[in-house]
Amino acid sequence: MQPQAKTDWQMTLGARVVSPSTVQFRVWAPHAKTLSVQIMDSNRNPAPIEPTDLGYFEGMVSGIGAGTRYRYVLNGESYRPDPASRWQPDGVHQPSAVVDPAEFRWTDQGWRGHALEDLIIYELHTGTFSAGGTFDAIVPQLAYLKNEVGVTAIELMPIAQFPGARNWGYDGVYPFAPQSSYGGPDGLKTLVNTCHGHGLAVILDVVYNHLGPEGNYLNDFGPYFTNRYRTPWGDAINYDGPGSDEVRHFFISNALYWIIEYHIDALRLDAVHGIYDFSALHILQELTEAVHGEGLRLGRRVHVIAESDLNDPRLLAPVNQGGFGLDAQWNDDFHHALHTVVTNERTGYYQDFGTLGHLATAFRDGFVYSGQRSHSRRRRHGRSSKGRPAAQFVVFAQNHDQIGNRAVGDRLSAGLPLACLKVVAAAVLLSPGIPLLFMGEEYGETAPFQYFIEHGDAALVDAVRKGRRAEFAHFGWNEDDIPDPQDPSTFMRSRLDMDKRQTDPHATLLRWTRKLIETRKHAQFTKAGMEADSPRSVWTYEEARVLLLQQEASDGRVGLIVLSFNNQPVSLTLRNPTGTWVKDVDAGAPEFGGTDPDCLPSQFDISFRGATVSLPGY
Repeated sequence: MQPQAKTDWQMTLGARVVSPSTVQFRVWAPHAKTLSVQIMDSNRNPAPIEPTDLGYFEGMVSGIGAGTRYRYVLNGESYRPDPASRWQPDGVHQPSAVVDPAEFRWTDQGWRGHALEDLIIYELHTGTFSAGGTFDAIVPQLAYLKNEVGVTAIELMPIAQFPGARNWGYDGVYPFAPQSSYGGPDGLKTLVNTCHGHGLAVILDVVYNHLGPEGNYLNDFGPYFTNRYRTPWGDAINYDGPGSDEVRHFFISNALYWIIEYHIDALRLDAVHGIYDFSALHILQELTEAVHGEGLRLGRRVHVIAESDLNDPRLLAPVNQGGFGLDAQWNDDFHHALHTVVTNERTGYYQDFGTLGHLATAFRDGFVYSGQRSHSRRRRHGRSSKGRPAAQFVVFAQNHDQIGNRAVGDRLSAGLPLACLKVVAAAVLLSPGIPLLFMGEEYGETAPFQYFIEHGDAALVDAVRKGRRAEFAHFGWNEDDIPDPQDPSTFMRSRLDMDKRQTDPHATLLRWTRKLIETRKHAQFTKAGMEADSPRSVWTYEEARVLLLQQEASDGRVGLIVLSFNNQPVSLTLRNPTGTWVKDVDAGAPEFGGTDPDCLPSQFDISFRGATVSLPGY
């Protein structure tokens, strides 16, 4: 049961238009003795705003409205953009701009969102998804994503204002400001509004574990960070020390801001293992309850999805069971198990995986590592997630991290044959979990997705280059192969070439992807299999490299998914599950590039004697 929201939420931080010619400013700045607002392109002197309680400053400025550029003056000498800026039209170091959310005309009043189990997610990076690299440039492809691919949601990699025009988005420093080079506030609202018109939900990747280094002026205002804990990106955000109430309010306000002012349907919280909070009410629980409450008030389905490296089911467990109550999380174990089966890679964290048994556990239980020793971590890792609904696990064969954090950013399609890619797609799209595709995966895009930045600080650029080389050392990759993140060509190489989808083998893989998604939607096997008490039976034939997954539908039907990861033809006797099986979808059909459509009979019986079947490679 989600909690009732008691009051309507309002964005009280930053610049708020209270009349056509009056703006209220409110900022938390306990480090400042005095604070004023400088209105740009004006002969006015900076307007003082008065301290209130708890370190906030607040005041009204008349004669200005939407579009006005401004910045804060701290102690009469430091000029800084607004930490809660809604728009940074000229970049991270320049003045902020006033935005009036009432000016945008939404047309999605009937939109209620998708249930968690109905999500089929398409992750994309705004800058490289299209040649235009903007929110507006995504819009013409929405009909393709809805009708030709069949996904039900797009997930945007982080769009909070970052330095320059090229970045993955995890260097954002203004959490409330949509990236100006992508199209700013109106561009994002237009995209979300249009997505809802197509029946597509929008998931936004948000970063609440750190802010980027360039343009990050928060420490000038207050204790937003703490050195009590360290993250891979520097000091942790202060969620449990002195001043943390106001820091928590800042980030929870940000979560609600995206849901309410931008009509976002779900938040994907980046790397929550980098969020440190030892207070009695964990920030993740407080944030999730606030988001759920607003969704309930708005009459919309809104979800909170975590990325976590901890394999801790407490993230997903309801609050009344001692958990934090998040809706779902990315399941890296599923990726690692599937990746090692099809690539045979065994370096870095991949050394902990490699058998069909690992993949079977991911299908059946969620986490593979549930307390046993991890060789790559050199310690025990995780807790069992057995019994958690499959709909709480987002599964994938590729995503921005698992491609982009490889030395050359190579996709599976760069090294695996079409037949293998089809089996990989079936494993993801017919999984009982929530499937996620990374942009271009549906047709086998071969362009890499590499790590790129555009920082203005030469020392910072050099530090990023060195950090990337050090990060790849335990994978045994050649550091000379690692592309320069600052080089514009690294960004350009990472753009999709959607013209590929018109020619084979890409067109064939796209047809197969669409067929799998149609099967997922219409058969209802996966939906029934997402329930907590649904039996998810898996059989493995390790020597033959074949895995069988059985799923039950709500109408009593049963689906059997047969996946051969063997690159050679294989004959084996199936002894489970018993019954008469009728072939429904076959990767061997000519329309999907198969050459032996009759290798698997249209019907066969599995009895106590078993049934012998022959499968071609993959």
